[in-house]
Amino acid sequence: MILKGFKEKSIKKQINKLLIERHVNVTNNKIESLGIIFNLDEINDFEEFRALASFLKVQPNKLKVVAFSSKPKEALKSWDVCYSSIDFGWKGVIKNSELQRFLDTEFDALISFYETEVIELKLLTAKSKAQFKIGILQDDERLNDLIIKTTIKEFDVFKTEIFKYLTILNKIKNE
Repeated sequence: MILKGFKEKSIKKQINKLLIERHVNVTNNKIESLGIIFNLDEINDFEEFRALASFLKVQPNKLKVVAFSSKPKEALKSWDVCYSSIDFGWKGVIKNSELQRFLDTEFDALISFYETEVIELKLLTAKSKAQFKIGILQDDERLNDLIIKTTIKEFDVFKTEIFKYLTILNKIKNE
């Protein structure tokens, strides 16, 4: 139990370091690729995210979704791309190669859709190489470039607000 506390503290230090070193470089590029991080313990409807990507005019092959759960992996056999605290090491080291590949992908936008303050989810958001990060209101506002003040249950409001702000920022492709 004590070791878990030390591990969390080392991850928090890594998050802080990543956020301090982060250089926000918002460009006028349109959003063509989209990464989504969400907490499977809070929401488990993957189809909502596909609909959101389609609404933002992102092709299905340019969408990558990662789920996190605090439950053991054995309980999550129905979900392929779900990760747990086992996939994270000391100082924020990612132990899973697929998860590391997701973080190394330079998405045009990343949506962090989680409400609960889970250190691993914050680490994923901070480590992502996405150009533009979008999320709902968190304790640490440095994680995202665009923050939509809503709750998990108000997905339609979140979707509408994202579309509105991305249109204002000229980030949605005109087809």
